[in-house]
Amino acid sequence: MERKFPRKIKRVVIKVGSSLLATHLMKPHEVSLKSLVGQICDLRDKGIEVVLVSSGAIALGLGEMGEHVRPSDTPSLQAAAAVGQALLMRLYGDLFKKRGRIGAQILLTWDDFKSELRQTNAKNTMHKLLSRGVVPVINENDTISTEEIKFGDNDKLSAMVAAMVRADLLIMLSDVDGLYKKEAGKLTEKLNVVPEITDEIKKFAGGARDQNLSKGGMVTKVNAVEIASQAGVLCVIANGQTRDVIRRIVIDHEPLGTYFPGE
Repeated sequence: MERKFPRKIKRVVIKVGSSLLATHLMKPHEVSLKSLVGQICDLRDKGIEVVLVSSGAIALGLGEMGEHVRPSDTPSLQAAAAVGQALLMRLYGDLFKKRGRIGAQILLTWDDFKSELRQTNAKNTMHKLLSRGVVPVINENDTISTEEIKFGDNDKLSAMVAAMVRADLLIMLSDVDGLYKKEAGKLTEKLNVVPEITDEIKKFAGGARDQNLSKGGMVTKVNAVEIASQAGVLCVIANGQTRDVIRRIVIDHEPLGTYFPGE
């Protein structure tokens, strides 16, 4: 069975979390990284523009420094982000280069969305990169943005980016197959399509499964869907560990994950 999108998908924002990019020892998950970049390049080869919102800087930074437990103090988190972001972009750069593509780093803070001028500058930069066939790789600027490290998440950032660039589709890759119903505290059946975010849907969402790697969870993804849907962006929450998940959703229209058609 195919999933029918209401319009042709020409621009996609993909959000990938730390749990898919780093091992439990905080080292790069090379197989996942290679698969992710390969699928993005497959989309680009078919003329589909892609913006990647990538977590992973803090986790990989900790691993690079020989640490395996996420600290709680802000200076340590920011130091790890500074080390990890450089490593992350080096990994992405090498993988994109092998496919004849270029990745470009863009670090944003919430202030970039509050200022009309700064938001316009960021949007224009992304549009220019996309027009040149470059893949923007976006992350929160953790080294200076203490609010994100304490309270925020890249799910919300990906929704705001999707709205900014007027994406057709936002895919949030998690370590679960999608949003599940919850009864008596236990997950039951997976929801294939969620036409509307209701209070009941919000109750199904839970927190992050591995707090050492990730600060988000299903609840932050559902909140992100609300933001993106208000901007007319279609959303899918899917398991990033599923083989060729991006290609199968966008190119083959397979009904993987949970689909949010929005308004």
